[in-house]
This record gives sequence, structure tokens and C-alpha cells, in this order.
Amino acid sequence: MSNIEIKSVVKRYGGMDVIHGIDIKVDEGEFAVLVGPSGCGKSTLLRMVAGLTEISEGEIAIGGRVVNDLPPGERDIAMVFQNYALYPHMTVAQNMAYPLRVKRAGKEEIKKAVNEAAEVLGLQALLDRKPGQLSGGQRQRVAMGRAIVRDPAVFLFDEPLSNLDAKLRVKMRAEIKALHQKLKTTIVYVTHDQIEAMTMADKIIVLDGGNVSQIGTPLELYTAPAKKFVATFIGSPAMNILPAQIRADGRPAIDDGQTIDLDTNLPAGAEIELGVRPEHIGLGPVGEGLKATVKLVEPMGAETLLYCDVAGYEILASVKDYPDVTHGGTIHLAAEPGKFHAFDTNTENAISFLSDTSSTGLI
Repeated sequence: MSNIEIKSVVKRYGGMDVIHGIDIKVDEGEFAVLVGPSGCGKSTLLRMVAGLTEISEGEIAIGGRVVNDLPPGERDIAMVFQNYALYPHMTVAQNMAYPLRVKRAGKEEIKKAVNEAAEVLGLQALLDRKPGQLSGGQRQRVAMGRAIVRDPAVFLFDEPLSNLDAKLRVKMRAEIKALHQKLKTTIVYVTHDQIEAMTMADKIIVLDGGNVSQIGTPLELYTAPAKKFVATFIGSPAMNILPAQIRADGRPAIDDGQTIDLDTNLPAGAEIELGVRPEHIGLGPVGEGLKATVKLVEPMGAETLLYCDVAGYEILASVKDYPDVTHGGTIHLAAEPGKFHAFDTNTENAISFLSDTSSTGLI
């Protein structure tokens, strides 16, 4: 098991930079997830770590050894792809054994490694089958087994669950997390699915446009997003964003003149974007809080999603049970003061905005 250090790494195609001088450190035994929207550079970065894509500038070190000029086979890594990349004419056992056969390992060593990996992944009964006889989840387990038998210093996963259905993705997330806890190896995992990132990672690296937006634990990114992009990308449903201007009394007001009952430390006239997560919004007393028009009601079982219009902006509230609200009805929304976030309108960076005095938290 090894750490990974990515220092000032740039990837350039022609005259265009797609990775802009990124710095990342993944500690030994850590489960790090690269997450971001399509085209943000996460797979390109993973392929540079693997040696499948050349680095334009910077340095990548695995276990303290700079690997910029090393081919993939000499980096002591194993990669699991989204399309499994199994040999259809080989059995499960033969697919899993292939990396060791290439290394000319002995028969007994290969058999022992394959059986141990099969036991970890629950594949003992499938060793004589071929990929065409397996489900998608089983094929993905075989791909992981092939990586395990190599006993690499680092595992690299490139969107391994994207081809599976929703129910199977949930099951495989748990299996990969359990595998990490059992093997205690270093993992770098790429996904565009922030739920995968939140549920699996020790550390999340959020990428946007070839830059690192924020690095932290799932809880840190959820509770203290450093940028509006992180705030709206991490968390499901996404954080609500409401433009506001600070009044002379320090309280934010929105476009229709309604005031949010928050005491801020911001100067009068300052323009900000307030953020609050749907799960932190509830129904306020009649006549208090922000007036909203209900546009859609979605009962979800334990909670109900209320899509509302506030001054022309869509606000989503996630409330418990089954509130007595109807489409087109008027409600008032409330939230705790400590659950609000504020972002600079120009830079989109998070800003400190609450004063020491408390307020009701009605919005």
C-alpha cells in the first residue's frame, strides 16, 4: 500500500489546458474519490496516475517514487474500468489469473491468489463460468478480483458502476467499501455520481473545469462547502440558491422585497447568494417566513418534496411525513439560522455572514 502525490500536474491538448496545475495528496490506505460533472478532467487525471495518458507538466509520485516516465506495468497499480474488460473466451478463474500468468507466476501461487480473491468477492461458485454467463454485478466482481490478485500498491477505479442498474449500484457501492475495509489498500475512485462519493469516500476531491474546487471529508463538503459549485453539486437534492441584497439593518432581502430573518455582519447593499439545503427547510407559522407558492408535491414515503416558487426562484423543501399542502397553494418556509450558507456573487466563494446575534431562522 502506498500514498499518491500529484504536484502541479497539467494536461494540455494542443494549446488547450484541460488540467490546470492540480495538487492532490492521497494517504496510504485512503479511499479517495474524484468527483465532478462530465468533462471536468477526473478520468484524464486518473489515466495520468495509471500511466495511460502522458503528463504535460508536473509530477506524480506513488509510494514516494516519481512515475512520470514509467509505463503502467511498472507503477504497481491495478485499474478497474467501467466496461469490465474481461476476456469472453476465458473462465472467471482464467480472467482473474491472467495478470499473474503474464508475470509467469507458479501454478500454485496463481491458484492460491485466485481462490483467496474469489472468497473475498463471493465468486467461488462461478470460477468455471465465462463472462457471458454472468450478470453485470458478477462481471464487475471478476474485474475487481483480477485487480486483487495482483496485490497492487494502489487500486484505480474509473466509474466502475456506471453500467449497472440503480439497485445493483447501491449493492456494489457497499461491496467496494467493504472490500476496502478488508484489504486496507489505497484506492482512487472516479465517479460523476456525488452519492457514490458521499457514501464511499474517506476523502473527496471535487473537480470543476480541470481545477480542484475543494478537498475534504464527505461531512466537510456537505456542511462547509467552499464554493457555490461544491454546495450545489454535493448533496441530494441539491442546495437551494437564492440571490439577495443586504438591507440597512443587515438583513437579506430578495427580489420581491421579502426579508429573510437573519442578522448578518455584511454591509448594506452587498449582493450575495444565500444557500440552504432542502432538508433544512420546513413549514413556518402562517404569516411568518418567506411566502412561497407550491408548484409540485412529490410524496417520497418518509419525506415529501415541495417544489415552490419564491420571487421567481425555485426552492425545494424536503419535509417529514405528509404535509397538508396542495398544488398552487401558499405556504411559508422556515429554516434554522445555522443551516444557511452565503456565497459571493462575483467569485462564488463561501463567505462568513452571520452576526453573533440570533434570529428566528424564518425565511
